Amino acid sequence: MIRTPYVRRGLAAAGLTLTGALALSACAATSAPAAEGEEESASHGSITVQQSWIKNEEFAGEFYAIEKGYYEEAGFDEVTLLEGPSTGVAELMGGTVQIALNDPLAVGAAVANEGATIKMIGATFQKNPFTVLSLKDGADIATVDDLKGKKIGVQDSNRAAFDAFLEANDIAQDELEIVAVQYDPAPLVNGEVDGFYAYLTNEALTVKLGGNDITNLPLADNGFPLVAETVSVTDAYLAENRELLKDFLVAEIKGWTDVLADPEQAAEDVVADFGTDLDPVKTLEAMKAQAELISTPDTEEHGLFSVTEEMQQATVDSLAGAGISVEASQIFDLSLLEEVYAEHPELVDYAG
Repeated sequence: MIRTPYVRRGLAAAGLTLTGALALSACAATSAPAAEGEEESASHGSITVQQSWIKNEEFAGEFYAIEKGYYEEAGFDEVTLLEGPSTGVAELMGGTVQIALNDPLAVGAAVANEGATIKMIGATFQKNPFTVLSLKDGADIATVDDLKGKKIGVQDSNRAAFDAFLEANDIAQDELEIVAVQYDPAPLVNGEVDGFYAYLTNEALTVKLGGNDITNLPLADNGFPLVAETVSVTDAYLAENRELLKDFLVAEIKGWTDVLADPEQAAEDVVADFGTDLDPVKTLEAMKAQAELISTPDTEEHGLFSVTEEMQQATVDSLAGAGISVEASQIFDLSLLEEVYAEHPELVDYAG
C-alpha cells in the first residue's frame, strides 16, 4: 500500500537499531527456566517481519507486542520489523523475511500472475481503508451514483482496485473522468479534481484536519469488500513452522487487544516512542479510524485476525474485478488461527 510519505528523523526511542532498514527488536534475554510443574515455552529464535508501510499507528499492535514482551513470552529471541513501503512478496519469496504484513491485492496478483506460493493466515483490517474522498462544499460524493460525471484523481498503483470498484458497481469508465495523481491530496483541496482515491486513515484525515468538511465514500461499504494488512507467509514456511506461527499470532492478538482497549494511550505511545515525526492529533484520529476497520461483528464473534469463509470469498470476488483470478484456498489458510483460538479461547474476548 502506497501512501503520502512522512518525513523521517533520527531514532529517538531506546532499543531501536538501524541495519539497512528500521528494526524493532524484542528483548533477547534468555528466559528463566520453567518452574517445576510449569510448561517451558518453545524457543523460536529470531524472525524478520516486513511492514507494508512506515512506522506509524498502523503497526501499533506489533509495537506493543515488542514493548510489552508478548513476542518474548511466545518464545522469540528477537522479532525485527523492516520498515516499508513494500508488498513483502519479493522478500517472502526470496527468503529475506519470514512474515509480511501486506494485502490481498499484492498476494493475489503474485499467486495468479507469478506463480508465487503465499498464504494469508490472518487479517488485521477486516475492512479495507480505501475511500473516494471529496469536499462537502464541493462535489460531495456520498453515493456511487454521485461518481458519474465527476473528475476523480487516482494514483497509478491504485488504478486496478479503483477499476474493480467501478465494475462492481456497474459504472462504465466513460461515465466519469479518471485523472492520474500522486499521493498528496492537494489536487482535491485546490479544486483540480472532484474526488480523490484516499485512505480513511491517512489522506482523508489530512484534508479534514486541514480545516475542510469532507465526505467519504468507503469502498468496503460500496461493493468492494476486501480485508487488508494481512499476515502472509510462504506455503513452505507455513508447512514447516506451524507452532512458531501460532505463537506469533498469539503475540499479535495480545498486542492489538491492548491497542483496542485504549486507542488514546496507544496513539500517545506510538508518537512518543516510534522515532518518526508523527502528528499527535492525526495519529490519534488514525488510531480511532483504524479501530473501526479492525473490530467488526465478525472479530467480536471469532476473534481478531479472523477472516470468515464469507469474507474470504468476498475478497476473492473483489480481486476478480481487478483482473486477479484466484480461489480462496490459493491465498487463504486460516487453520492456524482456528487452532490458536481453540487452544486459547480467552483471546477471543479482546473487548474484555
